[in-house]
Amino acid sequence: MSGSLILIDSETVTSATSTVKLLGIDSTYDVYVVHFMNVQCTTDNEELYFRVTKNVSGTAGTPDSTAEYDYAMRELKAYADSGEGSNTDQTQWYITYIGTPAQEQANGTIHLFNWQDANEFSYYTIKNENFNSVSKLSGGQGGGVHTVQQACDGICFYMDNGNIDVGEFRLYGYKK
Repeated sequence: MSGSLILIDSETVTSATSTVKLLGIDSTYDVYVVHFMNVQCTTDNEELYFRVTKNVSGTAGTPDSTAEYDYAMRELKAYADSGEGSNTDQTQWYITYIGTPAQEQANGTIHLFNWQDANEFSYYTIKNENFNSVSKLSGGQGGGVHTVQQACDGICFYMDNGNIDVGEFRLYGYKK
């Protein structure tokens, strides 16, 4: 069936880990989709980030930490004024802030474009929904570009400090 999502890789985090990598991006699909659900962290008030991964000297899934990440996002909040954020020449892409209370969690969907194409920049669009410590809803919508022409083989999630405590992560190929 055209338009189907095909599961490529998944990881369920049940105890603290510094990174979550989803690998398997290649020329099989033009578009890849990532879902992250119920993500919580070990250290309060931390930022959730992600990077492209690439094959370096035969080692798949190496996060690219070059300062080539640009993004823009609009954040909407049920409990405060909305805001906009953007940055260029960063070493990662920003998703959201989360904390340690059990009800604080991040959820979202990321569409990945040109990830597998060594002749194009990799870019993404994101939509995320989050709950904070007082059970208030916030979310964001935006996108970004990795300004390097390289083939990427996956995606790596991590917190700016501390670890990812729990969460579900899934990488899908979008059937042509």
